[in-house]
Formats: sequence, structure tokens, C-alpha cells
Amino acid sequence: MTTPWPFFLLFILLLAAVPSPAEAGNGQWQLLQKSIGIVGMHMQLMHNDRVVIFDRTDFGLSNLSLPNGRCRNNPKEMVVKTDCTAHSVEYDVASNRYRPLFIQTNVWCSSGSVSPDGSLVQTGGFNDGDRTVRSFIPCPFCDWREFDGGLAARRWYATNHVLPDGRQIVIGGRRQYNYEFVPKKQATAKNAYSLPFLVQTNEAGVENNLYPFVFLNVDGNLFIFANNRAILFDYNNNNVVKTYPTIPGGDPRSYPSTGSAVLLPLRNLKAPSLEAEVLVCGGAPKGSFQQALQGRFVGALKTCGRIKITDPSPQWAMETMPGGRTMGDMVILPNGNVLIINGAAAGTAGWELGRNPVLSPFLYKPDGPAGSRFELQSASSTPRMYHSTAVLLRDGRVLVAGSNPHIYYNFTNVLFPTELSLEAFSPSYLEPGSSGLRPTIVSPAPQPQTKLMYAQRLKLRFQVTAPLDQKSVLVTMLAPPFNTHSFSMSQRLLVLEPNNLINIGVSTYEVEVTTPGSAILAPPGFYLLFVVHQEIPSEGIWVQIL
Repeated sequence: MTTPWPFFLLFILLLAAVPSPAEAGNGQWQLLQKSIGIVGMHMQLMHNDRVVIFDRTDFGLSNLSLPNGRCRNNPKEMVVKTDCTAHSVEYDVASNRYRPLFIQTNVWCSSGSVSPDGSLVQTGGFNDGDRTVRSFIPCPFCDWREFDGGLAARRWYATNHVLPDGRQIVIGGRRQYNYEFVPKKQATAKNAYSLPFLVQTNEAGVENNLYPFVFLNVDGNLFIFANNRAILFDYNNNNVVKTYPTIPGGDPRSYPSTGSAVLLPLRNLKAPSLEAEVLVCGGAPKGSFQQALQGRFVGALKTCGRIKITDPSPQWAMETMPGGRTMGDMVILPNGNVLIINGAAAGTAGWELGRNPVLSPFLYKPDGPAGSRFELQSASSTPRMYHSTAVLLRDGRVLVAGSNPHIYYNFTNVLFPTELSLEAFSPSYLEPGSSGLRPTIVSPAPQPQTKLMYAQRLKLRFQVTAPLDQKSVLVTMLAPPFNTHSFSMSQRLLVLEPNNLINIGVSTYEVEVTTPGSAILAPPGFYLLFVVHQEIPSEGIWVQIL
């Protein structure tokens, strides 16, 4: 029977409307939205499975109107003083839809982290927004709230990290060699504290120490990496506890050379002495920024440095990636592997200063043998250059957005047009062939969110249809980070080894684990909890530890 033409056309249109994965291989790519109207320069996954995304207010008019005729009137704005377009959206992962949000002051190159109650606290920016603190509470109709003058100093290209007491520390920024806390404990408290390390790592005319890589160590001090070296810092007493060796080769890894870094998964949490390791990858050789300004684009660094920051005499161990990369993002996956995604193979961060997009992610397996830890992943067809982002979702996919190496939105007659699309990368653990090995968490239920205490015994019930390899079962606990400019702030994954694992029915099991023992190991707030079997994670469930 011949299909009537209108029905055939409808069928074709429906097929075109459904995002289709790329060919299977080492991961798959999926186009979610051709345009969300703005550039995904900053992203944060919230505990309602929605992602807050924003760019900057002085790009010009975006491609997304504010609702109900609302406009932003700002006499201090440097580009468009009356702007009826949005510069922030909330993306709903489940429905693949987004809604515009309203931002009054400029959030360009700002920073943030999620507070213990689950609200996003975002700090600084440019121009009228450089001393503003903003808050976004996840709810169906909530919008940004802004508090002008909430910061003691201008914060542009700063780094935030959530602390064991629930506050955030805000470190550095352009021409700011100090740090402060949000919120302030007392109105009379000293507002900003000097950090000479940021003076010592500053290169005249280049900087190469912006967006420093900051991690909370297992002893409660902060590991701070800027340019090509690091310190262990006691922020409570404003004291440098340890100075680490310069990374071999001495090349800069911080903005604008722009490598990336992660705190590798924390394990053996009940041991009397804990270990912590940091991995720093990519960036651009010394002098690359000046060269790029002259139109000469130097190849990006292909090395990574790995260091055990808890060692009495720590030393860097160098590894080589499959290729050079600057402006890459490092995303910790639920199984503890690290995905290195986005970026360029030449040049640096900055306006029009990157070349040769790196379309294929690299997968780094921390527990693999040295020299064989990297695997090349399936390539995207979309360059993600300066101002790109990537965050992990609860279902195990990685959400990818952004790319705008231009001063304004620019879509034509340029090497890398402004990119408004939204993609998802599905690591190989999501391929259909792994479905039998993939755990499904039965309890606690994903909703409502489970509240946990420190050092609590927790039982998780899960199902696996294939035969279970008990020795390969782990529970992991991941803090979703604030991602911008190739660094994911407060990103952290803890491995909870099973105390006990039993079979309680057909393909159904119960595993008992112990939650982290202190807020130094896991600062208070919302985490994603996964059951991992043979390196294949379940979907996560949200938990809140307080």
C-alpha cells in the first residue's frame, strides 16, 4: 500500500526532530539543541536535574528574548543599555527544554559553587558585576537574585571552592592577589586576605595565573596551582604549609595558557592516612600568548603532570596525551575515569587566539598502567574553542556547550562562528552492549533526595541482570562542579568501598557502604551517588550530606 504523501512528510519531520546518536565507537555524540539562544560559557548542574547556563551581558543582543516583554535597563552597560534578550537559561535535562533567566549585572568570566542548601552562589564578573554576589535557587519558576557590593574586591577570572563549613573561598582574579569568603561570618570580619603566591606566579603582560586550580586536600588545607607551580595553603591562618616543585618543563598551565586539572578520586576513606593526587593536563608553552597576538599559533602542550599532594616529598610524574590541547575541560566520570574534552591544538585562550580544534575527547584511566592510560574517543563535528563548557549529568552523559572566541556574537565570515548549540557526549559505558552489566539503583529512591550524615552506614539496593562480579562493585559519590574557562570548581569524587555485599533476590543485591567521615573529605551539600559494576555506572541518585 502506498503511504500518503502528507503522512510520509510528517514521518520524516518527526524523525528529524528526534536527536540521533552518532555511530557507536568510543562514545557517542548527540545534538540536543541547535540553539539555546546564548553561549554556554558557564554551567552548573543543580539537584533538580536542571543546568544553569550563562554567558555575559556585553556580547550584544542574544538570540533568546526575555519573556513577557521584559527588558534589562542598565545605564552602566557598555554595549546595549536596554536589552530585551536573555543571557542566562535553565536547561531541563529530562524534557530537553530550556527557559530564559534574567541577569542584571555582567557575569563575564565569573566564578561560583553550590552551597550546602543546593543554591548556586555565583560571584563577580566584569564592569558593574565585578563585586556582585548572585544566587539561584533551583525551583520551577525561580530566577537570579543579585546582591551588589557583596564582594570586598573586584573578582574577574577568580576561582571558588566550597569549604568544610559550607562557605566558599574566592581566590584571585585579574589584578587581585588575595582571597575572601562568601558569606562573611561577621559584618566586622576582615574582608580580603593577602596571597603573595598570586604575585609570585603573575607574568607581566600575560598573567598566566588566572582561574587558579584549587582543591580541598584531605588534611583540610587548599592545594592551589597557578601558572606552573603550586602551594598547600592554610586559609584559616593565611599560611603556606608546603611549596610543591615546579611542574617539569616550567610551562604555564593557567589562563590564558589554559590547561585544566582534577583532583583524582579519593579512595580508602577509612584508612588512618589518606592519599590525594592531582592531575594537570595541557595548556600552552611559555610565550604562546604573545606569539598568538602576532598571528603565530604555537602547538599546545601534550603533557600531563600527576602529583601525590599528600606525600612528604611530592614529585611530579609526567604523562603524554594522544595530542596537544589547550582550553580543554576535565570531567570526572562516575567510574573514576577522567574525560578531557573541548579545546584547541594550537594557540591560547583569548579573542581569536585559538586554532586547530580538537574534536576527539581523550579518556584518562587513573588506575591503568603508566604509559597506557589514555584512550582516544569518538569525534564531534562541532569545534568547541574559547568559552566552551562541559558538565556531567545524572544519567552519565556529559553535557557540552559554548564556544565564542569573539568580542561579540559573531556567526558569519569568521573562522569559528559563535556556537549556541547544546550537545551530549555518551561515554562507552552507556552503549547498549553494556546494559546487562549496568546497575539500577532500587533504593534509596531517586526522589525525594536522601539526607545523609557523616560516617553513616548506608545500604543501597540495586539490580544487575548479568552475572555480578562482586569484586568490581563500587559506590561513588560525586560533587557536581561549576564549570567555566576549562576548570570545574569544587569537582570531587569519593569512592565508597563496600563493607558488605549480598544477594537478596533474582538479580537484586544490597551493598552497605560508609559515608565519608568528615566535611573535610566531603564538604556539605548535594552529591550524586552511583553504583559502579565493572566500570559501568548506574544512573545517579541525589543525596545531601550535612
